[in-house]
Amino acid sequence: MAGRLYIPSLDLDRLLPGLAVDEAPITGANLAPRRPLSLIRLEAGRPRLASAFWGLTPPWLKVLDHAPHCARAESLESRAMFREAFAARRCLVPAGGVYVWKAQPRAKQPFLVTRTDRGPLLLAGLWCRFHTSLTEHADSLALITVPTNDLLAPLTDRLPAVIAADDARRWLDPDTPPEVRRALLIPAPGELLGAFPVSRRVNDPGNQDAACAYPTGPMLRRTSEQERR
Repeated sequence: MAGRLYIPSLDLDRLLPGLAVDEAPITGANLAPRRPLSLIRLEAGRPRLASAFWGLTPPWLKVLDHAPHCARAESLESRAMFREAFAARRCLVPAGGVYVWKAQPRAKQPFLVTRTDRGPLLLAGLWCRFHTSLTEHADSLALITVPTNDLLAPLTDRLPAVIAADDARRWLDPDTPPEVRRALLIPAPGELLGAFPVSRRVNDPGNQDAACAYPTGPMLRRTSEQERR
């Protein structure tokens, strides 16, 4: 699953031309659930940056600790928690990478999964709104995960789905047919993502310095020989 994100300063205008930005994007070297994240959603036909609590909290949820921060793509239409949001309230979370932990004999080794060119990622998500009064509301979100590709499978079995910038509007548009939005929730191409080990400082979400995302070893990435197979 995706329990920690790396979100540096990103060139969002270049990533999504025409994006409306009314507030400063939320950044951080080691962001954990149960805190705000920036998200992109469609408002009046235009992608717009906003913020939401990371942990989906529909109005009927009784216990905040039960708010899921991730949703499996395979169960979006079978679980009441996600069905309505998947149909009408999809979003994107801009990020630089996702932390995962590889099991080892003595201790888990953290890795940062990023684009091989270290460019920004658009992670698929769902959002919902809870009205606290007639004029006030709280928004929340969950990331959507899919199985990992064979390159990254030794590190983790699932990662957030990555939506290409060219597909962003189709993903965000509530009128996009179900079969089209389902088709976007697939493992990332093998050549798109890589991963490198990072310091165990990232184990503590209180650590927010840049060292959390600094490589401590070479990037695991698909080689040209593997691509030809």
